[in-house]
Amino acid sequence: MYRSLRKHFFIRLLALCLSALCLFSPVSADSVDDWFIAIQNDHTGKVEDMLKAGFDPNTVETKRGDTGLILAMREDSNRVFDLLLADPRTKLDTSAFNGDNALMIACYKGNEQAVLKLLKKGAKVNKNGWSPLHYAAANGNNNIVKMLLVRDAFVNAASPNGTTPVMMAAEAGHIYTVRLLYDNGADLTITNQQKLSAIDFANMNQNTAIAEGIQHLIEKEEEMDRIRNTLPKFPF
Repeated sequence: MYRSLRKHFFIRLLALCLSALCLFSPVSADSVDDWFIAIQNDHTGKVEDMLKAGFDPNTVETKRGDTGLILAMREDSNRVFDLLLADPRTKLDTSAFNGDNALMIACYKGNEQAVLKLLKKGAKVNKNGWSPLHYAAANGNNNIVKMLLVRDAFVNAASPNGTTPVMMAAEAGHIYTVRLLYDNGADLTITNQQKLSAIDFANMNQNTAIAEGIQHLIEKEEEMDRIRNTLPKFPF
């Protein structure tokens, strides 16, 4: 009787150990490949099954460092994007190896719905280095630019080499975006580490009208400063 009970106890213990080993075993390379292939193909059924089985939605692929959320946005896999966004485990602000995150890619691609969903979920508007506003300005989507600005995006955010969003808009030829950023406090006189200003960025792509418009705004500001400094000081 004692031997039978002891044998039964050890069988149960072995089963528990094997179960625990399965739970904590590393994710196989095949399953990681399956995960990113499913995301790339916007295969919601496969992604949903893997999530239910406990697959980590923040798994990073080795080539570019994309998470599932980043890849879904990059590949326009919008149904999978929504599925990942709904998972409470998904980290919204994780960056790939080059610094891009899901919000930045959504801004660059002009995907207004994705930007709005990310912002409502709490994605961060500001980050060190290249920011979502840089990418939105480069795309020229003023609706997205406004979404970011109303959430206190740094209008003069500096990239690693000091490039600002208004420089990106000027280079890309987005005159209305340049004006929108200026109206929200963009400094048109800032230069980056290469000593290039927004005017220089505009001229690099022969955006002459933008360069002239920026010059006009700078001169107008200088004239206003001159007037303010020469007004008589009244004793009241």
